Amino acid sequence: MELPVAIVSILGSIAVGAASPGPSFVFVTRTAIAQSRLDGVAAAIGMGAGGMFYGALGLLGVQAVLAQAEFLYMVMKITGGLYLLWLAICLWRTARSQIVISSQSHEHSRSLCRSFLMAAATQMSNPKAAIVYGSIFAAFLPAQVPLWTFAVLLPAIFLVEAGWYTLVAIIFSANRPRKAYLHWKDWFDRTAGVVMGALGLRLLIGASRG
Repeated sequence: MELPVAIVSILGSIAVGAASPGPSFVFVTRTAIAQSRLDGVAAAIGMGAGGMFYGALGLLGVQAVLAQAEFLYMVMKITGGLYLLWLAICLWRTARSQIVISSQSHEHSRSLCRSFLMAAATQMSNPKAAIVYGSIFAAFLPAQVPLWTFAVLLPAIFLVEAGWYTLVAIIFSANRPRKAYLHWKDWFDRTAGVVMGALGLRLLIGASRG
């Protein structure tokens, strides 16, 4: 398979994976609705950064190391599971809290930075993504790739991941979804918390089983 065709195939596979519902989708959706469209876009950029991180690991062959180093992989799964559980507890505890959006520029900048960092952490909380990226690369790329592959593929992964979640943020930050969220905030947040908690427990159970 020629390298340009392989890259297009990889990006198509990643796009399908990004569109699948998961903790990243839940986080961006809630951020866009509960905070602001800009916060949702900042979260989308964080998802893109997380995708680039795992893309780099895949290109460097780190996924093969993780597959063999069972202890390291288990530690990563435990860390990711605990992070998702922490998010779930935060969502559940603040379900009845009122949303206050500051109009001060420095507070809003801090909010955007927090949305970006938490989104990147959420994207990277599932170490299985490293294996998935590595498997996709192994299926489409040759064992040795030229250096320009990094320069082309990593920004393209960022654009696919960030582009999809930006679309999600724009859609869910519209007036109707926001009004519906404000009316049903406690139920929405608790449902999101249950989803995050379930995914976190799944990682922890997987780690305990080796």
